[in-house]
Amino acid sequence: MRLGGRIAAAVEILDDMAARRRPVADALKDWGLSHRFAGSGDRSAIGNLVYDVLRRRRSLALRMGEEGAAALVYGAVIDAGTAPAALALAIEGDRFAPPLPLSERLDAFSATQDAGEGAAAADLPDWLAEPFAASLGGDWVAEARALSARPPLDLRANLLKATRDEVLAELAPFGALPTPLSPWGLRIAPIVGDGRHPNVQVERGFQIGTFEIQDEGSQIAALLAGAKAGERVLDYCAGAGGKTLALAAVTGNAAEIQAFDADRQRLAPIWDRLARAGASSVTVHAPRDDLSPLHGAIDLVLVDAPCTGAGTWRRRPDAKWRLTEAQLARRTAEQDKVLASAAPFVRPGGRLAYVTCSVLREENAARVEAFLAANAGWRLADGEAIWREALPGIEPAYHTERIGDGAVLTLTPARSNTDGFFFAMLERSA
Repeated sequence: MRLGGRIAAAVEILDDMAARRRPVADALKDWGLSHRFAGSGDRSAIGNLVYDVLRRRRSLALRMGEEGAAALVYGAVIDAGTAPAALALAIEGDRFAPPLPLSERLDAFSATQDAGEGAAAADLPDWLAEPFAASLGGDWVAEARALSARPPLDLRANLLKATRDEVLAELAPFGALPTPLSPWGLRIAPIVGDGRHPNVQVERGFQIGTFEIQDEGSQIAALLAGAKAGERVLDYCAGAGGKTLALAAVTGNAAEIQAFDADRQRLAPIWDRLARAGASSVTVHAPRDDLSPLHGAIDLVLVDAPCTGAGTWRRRPDAKWRLTEAQLARRTAEQDKVLASAAPFVRPGGRLAYVTCSVLREENAARVEAFLAANAGWRLADGEAIWREALPGIEPAYHTERIGDGAVLTLTPARSNTDGFFFAMLERSA
């Protein structure tokens, strides 16, 4: 396909999403199924255009002076490095290309990166400006902009089967490098232009379990949880098992790990992943299993709580435009409920690690404050001290907030070059 056809396809997909209120992954999949003539390179380039528009929809519209899908896609093409004159030449005579905006408008777009201020500059819905400012402070616009960039592909070496150096050697053809924070992590740089990340799931190492796909922020959250050999650990919102696998690896299969999730569908992939990774120390509990024998008997409970996913918008940019205040309120209520359900499993003197993939204070520090207010006999640990112990020699790469004598941590793309993750460690008195 020529550039004009790719632009037209991206416009068609964006219009379909708007008309049918559907996720981007579904719209891209359906377009591919109905346009089988498009090669893998075409589908990749079209997907990049769609995702770039979704990441920066407001700032592109402000700079272009209009909000139509075609104008936004043309703006994304220019932002990716194609000069307006070269763009006009590339689509000249292409009957599939949408009408090109006036050259004066394209030149003006290309000449400025200024998208105003506030929510528009941050590429956020208006209502999220105040929560972001309250969550991330004076540099919240820059933080939000970082959530609009293309993300890297992060991997975690499975220490049960291989060292990081061994995995790095295997993935050297893809330009994989060690992550700067996680001692287990590997990183393949963000996509440039029309490129695409390698399909690492077909590589031998993935097939035999020497590495997993996992954002570095998620790896750090599992590391900070501090699971130790000989402990009893409960991953209370295990989902597909990403952090469960990391806990099994860091403890060398020498901790007794229980994995549970209330959603059977989310839990479904965990058995195959555990088998591939060689995580023999994990017992999986289905939603209807009786967990009462574990009450008061767990050294470490990890609560990777359901959340808005506001820290993952580099990878799921359509989600930020669908999020509403009512949905945020429902999530915070769910988080309070999950914390209340998980806390009784912690033994006296034990620990509860509260994690989300959100950067919003309502889902993070505010939930910790609410838990502490409702539950006597608990205290918040100092997250900064936990960081220093778990990551010696690694400079702080987080936002922190003091609550009483303790501190919580928030990783962000701007601070840590990871997805957004929140971490708090709650300790039950002995």
